[in-house]
Amino acid sequence: MAATSATRQRVRGVLLAPVCAQAWLATIHLLANLPVGLVMFVPIVVGVTLGLGLLPLFLLGIPVLFLTVGLAELFARFERGRFAVTLGERIADPRLPRADGEPWLRWRRRRAMSAASWRAVGYGLLLMPAGTVTFALTIVLWSGSLTLLTLPAYNWALPNGGADLGLFTVRGVAATILVGLAGLVLLWVTPYAVGGIAAVHAAAAQAMLGPSTARRMADRVGQLEQSRARVVDSADAERRRIERDLHDGAQQRLVALAMNLGRARSRYDEDPEAARALLDEAHTEAKQALVELRDLARGIHPAVLEDRGLDAALSGLAGRSPVPVTVEVDAGARPSRTIEAIAYFIVAEALTNIAKHARASRASVVVRRLDGRLRIVVTDDGSGGADPAQGTGLAGLADRVSGVDGRLSVHSPAGGPTVLTVELPCES
Repeated sequence: MAATSATRQRVRGVLLAPVCAQAWLATIHLLANLPVGLVMFVPIVVGVTLGLGLLPLFLLGIPVLFLTVGLAELFARFERGRFAVTLGERIADPRLPRADGEPWLRWRRRRAMSAASWRAVGYGLLLMPAGTVTFALTIVLWSGSLTLLTLPAYNWALPNGGADLGLFTVRGVAATILVGLAGLVLLWVTPYAVGGIAAVHAAAAQAMLGPSTARRMADRVGQLEQSRARVVDSADAERRRIERDLHDGAQQRLVALAMNLGRARSRYDEDPEAARALLDEAHTEAKQALVELRDLARGIHPAVLEDRGLDAALSGLAGRSPVPVTVEVDAGARPSRTIEAIAYFIVAEALTNIAKHARASRASVVVRRLDGRLRIVVTDDGSGGADPAQGTGLAGLADRVSGVDGRLSVHSPAGGPTVLTVELPCES
């Protein structure tokens, strides 16, 4: 069923490719390259030329070059925002931060002489010619496909009996229909071609406007070190929670059970009625201890998750929640056991927080596989105001998610609703 649904979504995506938002956002991005490149090109060329020309004249060109580099950095900042809005491409800011106590002038000089700043200058110089190419290609692809597709409607009214396509003239019904079909094919190919051009531009911008490879590697190592530390802390906190639950719950009940059994054995011959009451009490304690042990084991890793997968496990969570919860799971093929366990824990903790803190009347859980990632969205109509920095279990969720290189975001304005979104890597 999940595989059929995924196939239907892919087919639907192909059929709707010419009208999908991603294709038109990429088109807008490529068309905007030319005017944006022109705006960036002129002041950077003037600044660099003037600065280099004034260098022999008592080094007057140095402040001009500093201003030009600063302007290029502002343009680069604008471009990173444009990529994020139109293509969803996040380009990290490579600019060097100011060290504590570092004089402003020294920091500006250090930034102006950095490779990242001069890569931004190079990007500003190259965007206009590259934008001219992307603008022309985008116009040709869309206008060519629409022209060929609509040609059968007006081909008969053109001079010379048909459209002159350079290599041949379209005449006759068969040729007109074939050209129209070619236009239809090109119309479906164009979104993918435009997306490919935009991807190439994004890769080039990532190399020129983002941090260098060494810087990215260093940042990645730092992120992994922090992630490892958070995973260790999370595992230690989980171990302490299990120990506390065992000590305060099942262990205390088992101690009471042993004491009641001992008292019942000592009174069995002298006072059978009292011994029977103690046995009944011990029986109750044993059942409660079993319930607590079962709940504890379910919180660690429920058997239904191992046997039947995420859908059944989350449905069980929803059934035990005091707040009405709707569950929708479309994860395709089962992800790894680690990702399944983390997803289960995230939903369990989120529903617990909703029941304890949100004052919600209903909640929903949606789990889908999108672009190689497992996306989990938990929504409630409660009072809002949830903040991972203030605890309420969200900090522990962030630790678990970061341990597998996932992402967690919380949108919870005062008054609600609260939307918890988690994306986990999920190999196909």
